[in-house]
Amino acid sequence: MPNAVDIRDLVVRYGSSTAVNGLSLTAQLGKVTAIVGPNGAGKTSTIEVCEGLRQAHSGEVRVLDLNPDSDGNVLRTRVGVMLQNGGVPSSARPLEALRSVAAMHRTPLPVDELAHVLKLDTVTTTFRRMSGGEQQRLKLAMALVGRPELVFLDEPTAGLDPQAKHVVWDVIDRLRTAGVTILLTTHLMDDVERLANHVVVIADGRAVAAGTPAELTASTAPVLEFDAQPHLDLSDLSTRLDSATVTQSHPGHYVVTGKVDPAQIAAVTGWFAETGQSVSNLSSGQRRLEDVVVSLTRGGGTA
Repeated sequence: MPNAVDIRDLVVRYGSSTAVNGLSLTAQLGKVTAIVGPNGAGKTSTIEVCEGLRQAHSGEVRVLDLNPDSDGNVLRTRVGVMLQNGGVPSSARPLEALRSVAAMHRTPLPVDELAHVLKLDTVTTTFRRMSGGEQQRLKLAMALVGRPELVFLDEPTAGLDPQAKHVVWDVIDRLRTAGVTILLTTHLMDDVERLANHVVVIADGRAVAAGTPAELTASTAPVLEFDAQPHLDLSDLSTRLDSATVTQSHPGHYVVTGKVDPAQIAAVTGWFAETGQSVSNLSSGQRRLEDVVVSLTRGGGTA
């Protein structure tokens, strides 16, 4: 299929600091592509170049087969942008803001219908007084009201409660079914696992892995995972594991890699029973996407 976004050897610099360092990636038409990586990996700088908000130092970027720098006026009528910060006047009310944006487009979505879908139709306070979840849903609505062919979403479910998150997921699913392309940046792996057709993992301004969520997790050996008190002393447990190692991937979550079999599970549960400490969410299988991304990007994201 043709690509909605095609990035080749992109470089973005801020003075002597290189934020994006030869990045190449593609996003297919009608699909959800997620760009993930640590803070400072270059995600936002890359998206800003695609949106025409920032100039690249070098490389080539095509968005809907147009140059976002020189063809920005044309692209703005075909692209929706949801920024993580800014973009909404603090004194604006939801329906006022939506109608204002809709008036800039030739064939906008019905404002009242869109507000109802995103549960904004009963919100009457100004943007500054809205909850974080309400603000997120309004920014999403403003990105969608112009019927874009391509939507850039920056952390679309950040701060949402589970019910509101599912509402946003459903909206994104409907967009994909309608043929809209989504380019998503997020730190939330449940968003990626639920929505993404394709994932690009970046660190230090470069792509370090790409594939479907299933491909990225299937490329790793089976592991044993469990949750417990953060920062446990693992030295004694490690001596009981045969041909395996145990590490804390992030506070309170532990991963056993290497040889994973019933004997290793028994060693882990036995150690917790002897030490009197609690353990939960014990499971074996392929590594979670979050742990794969952490492993791939460890030490990245300094720019």
